[in-house]
Amino acid sequence: MQSTKHLLSELICGEQSYQYYDLQKLGDERLAQLPKSLKILLENQLRHFDGETVNADIIVAFSRWLDQPSGGEDLNFSPARVLMQDFTGVPAIVDLAAMRDAVAKRGGDVSAINPQIPVHLIIDHSVTVDQYGSPQAFGENVAKEMERNAERYRFLKWGQSAFRNFNVVPPGTGICHQVNLEYLAQVVWVSEDGAMAYPDTVLGTDSHTPMVNGLGVLGWGVGGIEAEAALLGQPYSMILPEVVGFELSGKLTEGVTATDVVLTVVELLRREGVVGKFVEFFGDGLAELSVADRATIANMAPEYGATCGYFPVDDATLAYLKLTGRPSQTIALTEQYCKAQGLWRNPGDTPQFSHSVTLDLSKVEPCLAGPSRPQDRVALGDLGNAMRDYLSDNNRDQNEFVKIDEMNIKLHHGDVVVAAITSCTNTSNPDVMIAAGLLARKARERGLRVKPWVKTSLAPGSKVVSKYLNDSGLQDDLNSLGFDLVGYGCTTCIGNSGPLREPIAQAIDSKDMVVAALLSGNRNFDGRIHPQVKASWLASPPLVVAFALAGSTLRDLNKDPIATDNKGAKVYLKDLWPSAAEILEVRKIVSGAMYRDAYQDLYLGTPEWQAIEVELSDTYPWQVDSSYIRCPSFFDNASVADESFPTLRSARILGVFGDFITTDHISPAGKIAPDSPASHYLQSLGVAPADFNSYGSRRGNHEVMSRGTFANTRLQNKLVEREGGYTLSPDGASVLPIYKAAMKYIEAEKSLVIIAGKQYGTGSSRDWAAKGTLLLGVKAVIAESFERIHRSNLVGMGVMPIEFDKEIPREMLDLQGDENVDIVACESELKPKQMVRVVLSRSDGSRHEVLGRLRIDTQEELAYFRHGGILQYVLSQLNS
Repeated sequence: MQSTKHLLSELICGEQSYQYYDLQKLGDERLAQLPKSLKILLENQLRHFDGETVNADIIVAFSRWLDQPSGGEDLNFSPARVLMQDFTGVPAIVDLAAMRDAVAKRGGDVSAINPQIPVHLIIDHSVTVDQYGSPQAFGENVAKEMERNAERYRFLKWGQSAFRNFNVVPPGTGICHQVNLEYLAQVVWVSEDGAMAYPDTVLGTDSHTPMVNGLGVLGWGVGGIEAEAALLGQPYSMILPEVVGFELSGKLTEGVTATDVVLTVVELLRREGVVGKFVEFFGDGLAELSVADRATIANMAPEYGATCGYFPVDDATLAYLKLTGRPSQTIALTEQYCKAQGLWRNPGDTPQFSHSVTLDLSKVEPCLAGPSRPQDRVALGDLGNAMRDYLSDNNRDQNEFVKIDEMNIKLHHGDVVVAAITSCTNTSNPDVMIAAGLLARKARERGLRVKPWVKTSLAPGSKVVSKYLNDSGLQDDLNSLGFDLVGYGCTTCIGNSGPLREPIAQAIDSKDMVVAALLSGNRNFDGRIHPQVKASWLASPPLVVAFALAGSTLRDLNKDPIATDNKGAKVYLKDLWPSAAEILEVRKIVSGAMYRDAYQDLYLGTPEWQAIEVELSDTYPWQVDSSYIRCPSFFDNASVADESFPTLRSARILGVFGDFITTDHISPAGKIAPDSPASHYLQSLGVAPADFNSYGSRRGNHEVMSRGTFANTRLQNKLVEREGGYTLSPDGASVLPIYKAAMKYIEAEKSLVIIAGKQYGTGSSRDWAAKGTLLLGVKAVIAESFERIHRSNLVGMGVMPIEFDKEIPREMLDLQGDENVDIVACESELKPKQMVRVVLSRSDGSRHEVLGRLRIDTQEELAYFRHGGILQYVLSQLNS
């Protein structure tokens, strides 16, 4: 095949005509049985066919997939657009600015460093719940956000003026995934000249990008490094995936929410094992789920480990496009294109999958997940026992309490101190948000109050939520319980939960109390939600309100009363829980006009945002005294591509970690501890501790971020007994912060390795988990298995991910920290997935050798690695 132009067909929609690459013209009737997500990938290959990056072999591979649906072939995917949030977006734009500097120093054209496809960056990760429980909370939190982040926001406004195809959605607008679902996503994209129609696809710098899969848009999260390459015109290197079919049957029973469904799905698929695979939903049960319900399930694809959780396009998709005020031409084109291309879901459709799992929706029950992993589902009635077990595991007596005299209360283990309606997962779903409001209304009518030790907050994902809550009067009911609007952003779900009331904080610290958070989010990893909260439970918005009223997780809300009303009567959850009919009645007010009004001035921003002035220039005017934005060092020493295997000799071990080490453990996140390397650095610049802000807000400063890598307070390095970001000093005589030890190794010109267990790098798509690892001098990470995004991020930064060939208990290796590590290829040629020998030499002269597999998976990744990283590769291409 020399070209794919002969595969073009014409589609007439209304008065407009479009060309499209017609899968039927391939002449292989069996392709109709492909999962619809793979059909989208196949169309992408036809449209980007060039005979080199995309050639005939990969087209044929889709037919072979039907014979052996395990995938495995290299594939280069080119998305229609890129989505960013500010925590990951700022360092990406910093990198682009640094690349422009590098091009300028070489006398090149800096405009070559420019997005080649549309990029939207939504500022949604920077608002913190400093104030809550009052009508002034929103205004005060936004004012504080603008004050803290003025320099970052000025930098982003510069980027918007300097780069083409780069759009910034200002703070106070919404969460990127909800804005994507409600406004940006088109389902069928149209080329800039209006001539070509093709599936809307997106790569996002946030792991919950798959939320848009609920609308029938194929997309997933990648690291900021990969997103930068994609927006610069480089294809995303991946492997033709396995696709696990997930059949849904039946319908939900009364009182069960989409949140309960997704927590059940997460548990089931984590047990199934879908890391690195696509999941595609099918079955007659889909007809019972709205797009908002589907998006709730798709959002948590990272939690069940899949690359994406795709829902095909059908009548529910069209209904949602209409509900959210999309143009009629967009809706009509979506229906015609998807039906012509075989992407439309018809009743009874059963594509061929790698294998399938099934869930009867009628069997789903109300539940939560926690206390530290989203896949650990617990039935609502079992929460009390699960929390008691957790207290027992942590040697805590559930009857122990601290008396707080100034508040006249007793704080017990298991008490709820944070109750947050937050996160893109649930706030985009009107049913669960309305349910929370109705539960609050019934509680208000009974005179119930939230317990005084609970910090409450409401952070919707878009202004549309506020519109229907206000218009229905439900916001007043939520306000009466302290769930006032605190901001439009991720807040508690990413650790921006803000401080607890001082008496509560002091009481927790005084006896190391094990207290809990209830949040309607998707992440609850150790140390993520709040540094003083050890147990965090994911739940639906109405359950968040219910537990704020109950005040403790040591309750069975199926049987125990939540509280006593103003007449002395016991109030149970069943008394407050709204019926489906009640929810539907309120939902009738949600209209397309609400969405059109909310998004008509998407890029305008607040007066404070509009007042930010920037200097117009092609290259960024770096400030040498800046503590937020600094030119990174990644492009200082460009090198020629190395074709040989980078053999390591006498490397030292920086850390040995167990299973499920998340990017929250690796990447700097949350509060900057007072006595930490990052704290000392900021204070050396004259920054007072009160102005530290968070690690996330300082991702544009590599000096802060490298000092915060592996600094999580819950991290456990098996080389030392101390919890937190510590390791042995090079001489083994003392315990040091990991950053300080790494700097000593760098001074001694010693390479470093990390050794870890299963699913290393689980969680958010944080590029700094890989960038920081590189800056600490780590050349290789050796683990039993890797989570998808972090593995590719390591490759993108020139760090070798190596997977043990067999499950080898690290205890058998008896690692002490004084070993030297050699990594030698079994073959001289550097190639994907090659076998390597890992040799450990001990001070007593003994040696231990194990086999590993280099997890550089594709030829494209190999090219990136040879150049020292993906961005160095892009620069080399521009110079060639």
